[in-house]
Amino acid sequence: MSNNGEVAQNQNQRWLPKRIILVRHGESMGNKDEGIYGVLPDHSIPLSPQGIEQAKQAGTLIRELLDHDSKWKWKVYIYVSPYERTRSTLREIGRAFPKSKVIGAREECRVREQDFGNFQDAKKMKQLKEIRNKFGRFFYRFPEGESGADVYDRVSNFLESLWRDIEMKRFPQERGEEVNLVIVSHGLAIRIFLMRWFRWTVEQFEVLKNPKNCEFRVMQLGGRGEYSLAIHHDDEKLKAWGLSAEMIADQKLRAWGPQKRCEQQEEEEECCMWFDAFFYPQQQQQQQQQESSEEDEHEHENQV
Repeated sequence: MSNNGEVAQNQNQRWLPKRIILVRHGESMGNKDEGIYGVLPDHSIPLSPQGIEQAKQAGTLIRELLDHDSKWKWKVYIYVSPYERTRSTLREIGRAFPKSKVIGAREECRVREQDFGNFQDAKKMKQLKEIRNKFGRFFYRFPEGESGADVYDRVSNFLESLWRDIEMKRFPQERGEEVNLVIVSHGLAIRIFLMRWFRWTVEQFEVLKNPKNCEFRVMQLGGRGEYSLAIHHDDEKLKAWGLSAEMIADQKLRAWGPQKRCEQQEEEEECCMWFDAFFYPQQQQQQQQQESSEEDEHEHENQV
């Protein structure tokens, strides 16, 4: 098995978790007041009261998802960023899970927040983020911190460990039980995780929307032995998150594969568009601008 999530053809001899659920932390005091980054270390900033409620609600939603789809025959194993806001989010989410359903939890430093520097001056950070937006979110490195590319490297390293845990069957379960991995992390780290897993390009990453506080992405194992976002999330949701038409088509192909020959040809044509970014970058850019313009017009109509 490669680290990007593809499995060997003979998957009957290979055990895999049913789902990988990526959860962003609840609203933090830093989300409410960026000035707090100048007086508290980023890793120490707590959740706001609203963030605590968001985390409780997320736990309930995840529990309902697992109860409904797995008929109570499920367990969870959790990875969590060491930041205070992610650990607090996990504590509140965990209130929805019976202890018997949690088979383990591990602090994982490699899924921590992007490092923006030490104590941060709000005015200076605003200027730096404006520069980042012009330079590009993936490659821009904060003067005393990390770039998105740096986060990509450590998330890639984490994925190697994750697959090693899976290969060595470090998630104990009884016969017939489904194991679900829950990763409580941060907005950028979650987008980078998905980028690395599904082999999205830098250009595709740049248009992804950040998850909202305590919003979660469900990667579910499909019949072809690959994980997909399209099983739990519909097209409108994926599009709202920034996935293009070809990215959504790829998710469907991972989930269900080609159903008929004509559908297979259609899917292959969609997936071939994936390569336009390399061979026809101008055409790809024009298409993205057209889609963006259509979305803006739709939003304007809704406002009117």
